[in-house]
Amino acid sequence: MIPKEYLEQAIYLDQRINSKLTQIENLRSLATRVTSVFSDMPHSSTPDNRRLEKTMDKIIDLENDINKDIDRLVDLKRDITETIKKVQNEKYRTLLEMRYLSRQSWEQIAVQLGYDSRHIRRMHGWALQKIKISEKMSANVLECPV
Repeated sequence: MIPKEYLEQAIYLDQRINSKLTQIENLRSLATRVTSVFSDMPHSSTPDNRRLEKTMDKIIDLENDINKDIDRLVDLKRDITETIKKVQNEKYRTLLEMRYLSRQSWEQIAVQLGYDSRHIRRMHGWALQKIKISEKMSANVLECPV
């Protein structure tokens, strides 16, 4: 695994957590929506009385997944922080923390560090070369999109 993939794991996991939170909001909205449909058309003689219960089960399952993902994210960020702390160059450490832990854009980092964004990207490449990924870290990789 290359250092960039290792560091990006926290970003992808955070995005998945946010996606699941959005799904929960949608399910809650669906569960609280009560509509009566008046129609001349015949309707099912056996309405689904468990619809709300099924929706609540899905919400609970998603909330459990989110809690597990949050635990993984906290552990992963702690590992990433420890990995970044091992970089000797203070500017590189700061850049890596801003990018991968604070999720700042290249432009934000450039402004804060006082460089143009092209130089920040070059520095980022140099900083990534200083990252050492252990076998233990490689074994705990999350599945991330390519």
